[in-house]
Amino acid sequence: MLRVSRNEPLRLIDPSAPSADLAERLPWAVTVDSAYSTRDAIDALAVSPFLRGDQPHAHIARFERVNPDAPLRPEHGRVVRTVREEDSAATLVVGAGWSLRAVRWSGGSAMVEVTAETDELAAAVLAEAIKGAAAQPEAGETIEMGFWHMGGHGPQRRGHTISAPEWPSIRGNYPGEVAGAMDRLMALTAADVRGRLVLLHGPPGTGKTTALRALARAWAPWCQFDCVLDPEVMFGKPGYLMDVAAGIDGDEETKRWRMLVLEDCDELIRGEAKETAGQGLSRLLNLTDGMLGQGRDVLVAITTNEDLSRLHPAVTRPGRCLAQLEVGRLSPAESAAWLARERRPDTPADAACPDGATLAELVALRDGDTKIQSVREDPLNPGLYL
Repeated sequence: MLRVSRNEPLRLIDPSAPSADLAERLPWAVTVDSAYSTRDAIDALAVSPFLRGDQPHAHIARFERVNPDAPLRPEHGRVVRTVREEDSAATLVVGAGWSLRAVRWSGGSAMVEVTAETDELAAAVLAEAIKGAAAQPEAGETIEMGFWHMGGHGPQRRGHTISAPEWPSIRGNYPGEVAGAMDRLMALTAADVRGRLVLLHGPPGTGKTTALRALARAWAPWCQFDCVLDPEVMFGKPGYLMDVAAGIDGDEETKRWRMLVLEDCDELIRGEAKETAGQGLSRLLNLTDGMLGQGRDVLVAITTNEDLSRLHPAVTRPGRCLAQLEVGRLSPAESAAWLARERRPDTPADAACPDGATLAELVALRDGDTKIQSVREDPLNPGLYL
């Protein structure tokens, strides 16, 4: 293990600043060992003037997506540190009375943080650094979705491009009543939002996730979709929840509503959630219509395999849900129509669903069942779905 032989104040040296050492205002030290990275060094150097009190004012801007050519720094600054990693790049810039740290992630999101001697200077430097930086969402077969998880440096958000079908192209994959409700949901705008929770429940393989991807595309002009990969961790750590609730903000002109997607979140919303999930359910409800949700344009979408009767009544109470949809099996007539419409030349001639089917079962029938397995199935013990 490598250790620094003596503790010294960690500071940036600005040639134009007074030579007086102000570190004694707030003494602190950084221990460097084998786990310390060059990225950690940039973070420590950037926060040092703020901690010492040399630059006590900070302004921060976060972006869902930035223009690739945006420098994210003023023209008159001096670059003193840069780090490029596989999934991110960080830059440290200094000027007369201010410091700037810019982090850009491979998915297109970014963060710019400015500390300065005065609040006015911090605001001016940040405004110059991010001018024209925000990129507009692109229309097409793909959308930008954020993915949150708890990383080594705290809550992390990565942006990725995912495929998203247009709703009319997949409408026939859903039972008629569900498709009609989806029509109304897809057509909503920000002005129509009443309730903050979108709940999709039903058996596995019925297309709940696909419907959410289509919803993300339909709402792209006014709503950013973010998927939380570890919701049980987020609702267990208030700091993580606050970061996600605050979101990634850009210029006033580019701000949109945000939809937080929580997939297969059964343990959080079932009837006994209060006993098994601790404060998780309470914090979810607080995010949708409690104090935490006030002043934040945040929606929450939850998919679950649980039956409606097993869900906690507080989740489904009137006024909380913007939409509550049971996505079930297609009827025998709907299944037959689907197979007739989607049949391929190599689809088995005897493919039929006299008892109805899920979307996943229909796709398997259309394409032929090509499971690769080495375990003999026991008809008396079919196993359980996990």
